[in-house]
Amino acid sequence: MKKQLLTGIALAALVVAIVFAYRLYNKETLFTAMKVPHFELTNQNGRLISEQDMLGKVYLVEFFFTNCPTICPIMKQNLIAIEKEINHPDFGVISITIDPKRDTPENLKVHAEKLGVKNPNWHLLTGDRDYIYGLSRKFNLYIGKDESTGEGLNHSGKFALVDKKGNIRSRFDENGLPVLFYSGLNYTDPKGEKESLSGEFHPEVEWLKEDILKLLNE
Repeated sequence: MKKQLLTGIALAALVVAIVFAYRLYNKETLFTAMKVPHFELTNQNGRLISEQDMLGKVYLVEFFFTNCPTICPIMKQNLIAIEKEINHPDFGVISITIDPKRDTPENLKVHAEKLGVKNPNWHLLTGDRDYIYGLSRKFNLYIGKDESTGEGLNHSGKFALVDKKGNIRSRFDENGLPVLFYSGLNYTDPKGEKESLSGEFHPEVEWLKEDILKLLNE
């Protein structure tokens, strides 16, 4: 009986050790979701930019539009904070407009200047609307399909994180599941459970800062 009890305790200790090691491994390792989809769009300087131009860079991808009055300003504010803190020549941002009729390269350049974008690796991209919609589906980042309606200007508040080799990466959550994308929004609580434009917390933005540095050091 005593031997069985000791065996049971040993097995329980082994299980705890395995779970602890698994969580520690996931905390230090980033998940590889997929290769970044091919894209080729025009940036704010009238230059064609593709995923090939971003090889060797760690970068974020987002969908936005310059006249967005709700979540875009929050996402841009958080992107600027990330860019300022990372401050690395191999870090970049790909911002893809979902309103290309109004967001011409000229208008995107004005918008970049208003934001104070100085990083040469921060590209605000525009192009054909159907192409951009198809690209969003390949990224699995939501944008509205019908641009003739208000629904067409809806879009995800998430960022995709891409490594130097062109892989979309993410951390694992507390349950050991990959988060896949990172929220660029603000929240009223530290855990990021209730979105708010005036929220003081942005936990996944903090995750991004940590994970970008990990990828820059790979």
